[in-house]
Amino acid sequence: MSDRFAEAALGVLRRLVGRDDATFHDGQLEAVAALVRDRQRALVVQRTGWGKSAVYFVATALLRAQGAGPTVIVSPLLALMRDQIAAASRAGVRAVTINTANAAEWGEVYARLEADEVDLLLVSPERLNNPTFRERQLPDLAARCGLLVVDEAHCISDWGHDFRPDYRRIRDLLTTLRADVPVLATTATANSRVVADVVEQLGAGGHDVLTIRGSLARTSLRLGVLKLPHEETRVAWLVAHLDDFVGSGIIYTLTVAQAEDLAVLLARNGHAVAAYTGRTEPAEREELEARLRDNEVKALVATSALGMGFDKPDLGFVIHLGAPSSPVAYYQQVGRAGRAVTSADVLLLPTPADRDIWHYFATAAMPEEGPAREVLDALADASGPLSTAALEAVVDVRRTRLELLLKVLDVDGAVSRVRGGWVRTELPWAYDAERYARVREARRHEQGLMLDYLDSDQCRMAFLQHTLDDPEPARCGRCDRCAGPWYGSAVGEDAVATARAELHRVGVEVPSRSLWPSGMERLGVPVSGRIGAQEGASAGRVLARYTDLGVGQRLRELLTGGDGPVPDWVLPLCVQVLKEWDWSERPTAVVAVPSQRHRELVSSLAGRIASVGRLVDLGELSTTRSLEGQEAATNSAYRLRQVFGRFELTAEQQEFLREASGPVLLVDDLVDSRWTMTVAAALVRGAGAPAVLPFALAWVT
Repeated sequence: MSDRFAEAALGVLRRLVGRDDATFHDGQLEAVAALVRDRQRALVVQRTGWGKSAVYFVATALLRAQGAGPTVIVSPLLALMRDQIAAASRAGVRAVTINTANAAEWGEVYARLEADEVDLLLVSPERLNNPTFRERQLPDLAARCGLLVVDEAHCISDWGHDFRPDYRRIRDLLTTLRADVPVLATTATANSRVVADVVEQLGAGGHDVLTIRGSLARTSLRLGVLKLPHEETRVAWLVAHLDDFVGSGIIYTLTVAQAEDLAVLLARNGHAVAAYTGRTEPAEREELEARLRDNEVKALVATSALGMGFDKPDLGFVIHLGAPSSPVAYYQQVGRAGRAVTSADVLLLPTPADRDIWHYFATAAMPEEGPAREVLDALADASGPLSTAALEAVVDVRRTRLELLLKVLDVDGAVSRVRGGWVRTELPWAYDAERYARVREARRHEQGLMLDYLDSDQCRMAFLQHTLDDPEPARCGRCDRCAGPWYGSAVGEDAVATARAELHRVGVEVPSRSLWPSGMERLGVPVSGRIGAQEGASAGRVLARYTDLGVGQRLRELLTGGDGPVPDWVLPLCVQVLKEWDWSERPTAVVAVPSQRHRELVSSLAGRIASVGRLVDLGELSTTRSLEGQEAATNSAYRLRQVFGRFELTAEQQEFLREASGPVLLVDDLVDSRWTMTVAAALVRGAGAPAVLPFALAWVT
């Protein structure tokens, strides 16, 4: 490598970091030279904090100085884009983004691109298939692009822990680039199988791919696993010991409900925390990220929504309440900590529910052949494009799974996204059962490795390096296996009692449905638009969410068991929720929904509530048809069809409701889609009840 090139690259790096003594890390200059001097395709697999972004910032500056077009970075998360734009600005690199959160700025961004006033454009993989972007902007970008960067490149691979179907479009994009356009893919979490898969895709068209791989050891991290016997003990430990951790950090949970519940509980006990999940609005996410960076909170209690790309160099700790489904995913999340400090603590508190949650997410991520065929047939039979909402009324697939399935079919070329929705293409499609079986087996293997991590007596960091196929795993000398536990495990009885009381708080509001699903006429259900004021239910209540940290755990055990009378421990909790319900008018009667699986449980619960509250017990609704043997519907439209018209009132119930002077309490075991309660409430309201108050044991959210 010439001294002149190295000096020029070093000068850009020093401007980037604002230090005259800055030098390249091992492998960085090699990667820059491969891109700028040799115009190669390269895959960089390096630990978090190594400086992968410095490679493409320096390369961008050098290429632009040579007259190359803008760099295009495919980046998976808004948080990552925000961090990259801020870093680019500090380095004098003009960076912009096109994403769902800045739609008002797209016109200005396009104008700046046209005027060649942009050095670096960040887009999400989903943007590559936006019809307008794909048709109007992408061909020009592909023709002018000076460097293509695929960030978090493990997402390309089926074997990556965070596979995203839209990332597979990048292979098609690569085929549209000029032969001399360099390509850089970067990741910190790729084992040998993922590396081979990514290299194969980057090499499409006969290109050689340079792989630069370094040690994945994180010397700043002190790893540990703390097994505690009960949920209240784990939560009590967090309440008692969170302030023992230096600085600010992230507490990861596996579900949204857990994150929200834990954040509330910790805040009630004096800790400055906030919840950050997939439900958090984009503006609030940005605010929370800023508060964490500025150390205005002790921790964000987060799901994996706060993951790849969030950059706080001095993040002091990462705690997991519940284990991720693979060591690779775990390594990716703990990599947020200790990037620019000499020491950061990483602690995992596993829970018994972890495996069930792993199973749920694993099955949700894999497309199934039956629903795929139904989607293809529906689109083939349609006279024009169908929106996702319209498809819900034709195929029984839940919205989130339907969106994933459409992405997979789109990447496979079987469907195409156009203005107005989706259409079937003329390409034949075959379900790759062998491929998905291999992926499922790989996921099970990864889950087994995560369980091994919990119990292994070897160095924690060396274990993670080994699972990532690091060629040089070595003992860290700092983790709880190398140096002994560095965390206290004691939890006082008072703290446990307080946590138990917090976890056993009950009463979650369930909002009522206000709109019927689109396209119900196609399913033979004569409803549309807004649910009328005279037929809708009021906001309801449940004891707890099915996946919460406290009562939800006990309710899950109860509701996955057999039928029988309501247990004695349930009734006081119900009474507590009913006492605290801020209704405008007290109910006068109770009616039970005939549960398919827990008919005696619901009937006895309704009867005991009526007795305690001195309400009229109207018994249970009658059914016009049984659901016995029917497979449970999945999406909103099909669930409504399954229960629509299923209930009816007895003559005695109708007589009472015609003269009803107050609201009716409608009792069930579970609330999921809310259509059972909505349909039953409409029936009761139609008979004369002035209001219906839905009440159930648990809410599946």
